Amino acid sequence: MSFVSKINVFSYTGYFNFLLIEFASLNNLEILDLSYNFLNGILPSSIRLMSSLKFLSLARNGLNSSLQDQGLCQLNKLQELDLNSNFFHGILPPCLNNLTSLRLLDLSSNLFSGNASSSLLANLTSLEYIDLSHNLFEDSFSFSSFSNHSKLQVVILGSGYNKFEVETEYPVGWVPLFQLKTLVLSYCKLTGDLPGFLQYQFKLMVVDLSHNNLTGSFPNWLLENNTRLEYLFLRNNSLMGQLLPLRPNTHIKLLDISHNKLDGQLQENVPNMIPNIMYLNLSNNGFEGILPSSIAEMSSLWALDLSTNSFSGEVPKQLLATKDLWILKLSNNKFHGEIFSRDFNLTGLRYLYLGNNQFTGTLSNVISRSSWLWELDVSNNYMSGEIPNWIGNMTYLTTLVLGNNSFKGKLPPEISQLQSLEFLDVSQNALSGSLPSLKSMKYLEHLHLQGNMFIGLIPRDFLNSSYLLTLDIRDNRLFGSIPNSISALLKLKILLLRGNLLSGFIPNHLCHLTEISLMDLSNNSFSGPIPRCFGHIQFGETKKEYYEFGQFHYSLYAGNFLTVYPGYWVKYWRYPSFAYEEKDEVEFVTKNRRDSYVGDILNFMSGLDLSCNNLTSEIPHELGMLSLIHTLNLSHNQLKGSIPKSFSNLSQIESLDLSYNKLSGEIPLELIGLNFLEVFSVAHNNISGRVPDMKAQFGTFGESSYEDNPFLCGPMLKRKCNTSTESLDSPSQSSQERFATILYINPYWRQRWFNFIEECIYSCYHFACHTFSKLLAYLYN
Repeated sequence: MSFVSKINVFSYTGYFNFLLIEFASLNNLEILDLSYNFLNGILPSSIRLMSSLKFLSLARNGLNSSLQDQGLCQLNKLQELDLNSNFFHGILPPCLNNLTSLRLLDLSSNLFSGNASSSLLANLTSLEYIDLSHNLFEDSFSFSSFSNHSKLQVVILGSGYNKFEVETEYPVGWVPLFQLKTLVLSYCKLTGDLPGFLQYQFKLMVVDLSHNNLTGSFPNWLLENNTRLEYLFLRNNSLMGQLLPLRPNTHIKLLDISHNKLDGQLQENVPNMIPNIMYLNLSNNGFEGILPSSIAEMSSLWALDLSTNSFSGEVPKQLLATKDLWILKLSNNKFHGEIFSRDFNLTGLRYLYLGNNQFTGTLSNVISRSSWLWELDVSNNYMSGEIPNWIGNMTYLTTLVLGNNSFKGKLPPEISQLQSLEFLDVSQNALSGSLPSLKSMKYLEHLHLQGNMFIGLIPRDFLNSSYLLTLDIRDNRLFGSIPNSISALLKLKILLLRGNLLSGFIPNHLCHLTEISLMDLSNNSFSGPIPRCFGHIQFGETKKEYYEFGQFHYSLYAGNFLTVYPGYWVKYWRYPSFAYEEKDEVEFVTKNRRDSYVGDILNFMSGLDLSCNNLTSEIPHELGMLSLIHTLNLSHNQLKGSIPKSFSNLSQIESLDLSYNKLSGEIPLELIGLNFLEVFSVAHNNISGRVPDMKAQFGTFGESSYEDNPFLCGPMLKRKCNTSTESLDSPSQSSQERFATILYINPYWRQRWFNFIEECIYSCYHFACHTFSKLLAYLYN
């Protein structure tokens, strides 16, 4: 065994230090590959015994130690060290500087912190590949520390951690000895012009400088100097100006200059400049004018994103016949015309986004030519007509967004044949008729039917998706009760039924929706008491799952993989072609404002709105258990009794509206402890006594929060508090005053008193008339 020179281990699960003890005696071992296993534990110091190791990979395991005093630095024959995708932490040991034979160093996707000292790498002049990305490094890293690394070809320092900064311009005018092939400096706080050392690079194949604050014009010189450049990503910077003519670059495949400040019109000869482009993203800039028809001449084009610019005119019919196009995103522009004309023939299309333009026409059957379509968004246009029955044949659809157009007629039952659908939005149209059963959509996550003219009962078999997160059917003409089947949607987080004609008691079965965070039942005709079990739903306490309200879709193709290091551990560079993010959007009233909330912010929203119904009885004290709720609106009902003292437990409440009810008693002084309360109203009730002291948040509430409570007193009210008006039951108050008070605040007894007075008047009248007639009869007789 002592003569073994190479070991590869696959699919091993267990503690790494136990496994390494078995190998420690193999002092002739040169290659140890333990990558892609299920190893955990620490890196034992016994690794130093493998003094002949040249190639070591522990990548993609669960190792979680620091590298301090682990013997790794004593492996001075190491040529390739790959520790990526583990949980290694702490600072990098200075002794790594002793591994002068290293050609590859990959420490990416760990938890290393501290300063990635430039001096630590200064002696590693044999380096060809270094990747420190996706760690927790802080402070500044001087790129000029690589100036003497003449063999260096790949540098990847990109990180999303906002405390890491790469300095590229010090000392001024430094000239590198290296010729890089791959450079990734995304999220590195670069500012100003592109790094000066790039002027001396002529072999670049991959450049990613995205998510910085680079300024200046588009760097034509970078493409002209590096004729073999294939991938250029300058996304999310501050580049300005127009795209100037460029000498042809036949190698460039992926170009992303989205989220900058570029403007002007596209050159007619763009296809000549980048003839073999496969992925072109110009989104989120200021481009304008007519889209040149020559753009369809890019015969290799696979993905085109022109969204969020100011392009206008009609979409060139040549582009609509590009059969190899997979992704076409034209949303958020000023395009107009009939998009689904007979020229439409995108037979290979998977993603089509046309939202927020001025397109007209109908959903004609030419769309069915894109039979592989996965996502279709034509929202916020001027589309009209009916939603066709044949839409049910587009069985690969996962996202269908038709909202905010002028579609009319019924929602065709055939739409239920879209069994792969995850996102359906037909909101804000003129659709009518009853709701069809959608129970066959078992993967549906978000359903938006709001703002139409749907009528009738909510079907008992309406939905059957165990994945449903959002159900928005507000502002229609639905009546009847809430069916029991709604309570079976156990993952539901957002339930919006506002603005319908629903009636009856609010059913207790809604309390089965334990994941709910937003519930809006306002502006209906619900009656009876508020279910006490609502206090057990725990609004806002569910686990936050990112991307639940923002669906990301990636699409990869073979051209995304590029060999950037052909050593023993072959390294590839891969860029996922981001296709589209469909963000869920809902509208909810909070803090007296009706706002829309989009994407992941919905994970942090929590609220219950039961306003504008006919709810009666007292407010359940159990609602005080909703300690994480942000908004509670019970206004415009017939609720009576006192405000529960348990509301002092609503520690995260920001908006509490109890106005326009029949509440009585005093405002609990304990509410002063609600430190996040921004909106508070008990107006138009029968509240009495003092308002809470003007402390903390209650110091920000004015008269409007308390108006039309005649026996409420306080410094901001017309009725000031003093010893004779502090309480309606004060001993100094006369019996006549207490009697008048009762008549004022209690309409029932007031009416009874008026009836009594009226009866007395009529009795006196009849008595007087009867007595007078008897007197006259006596006198005349």
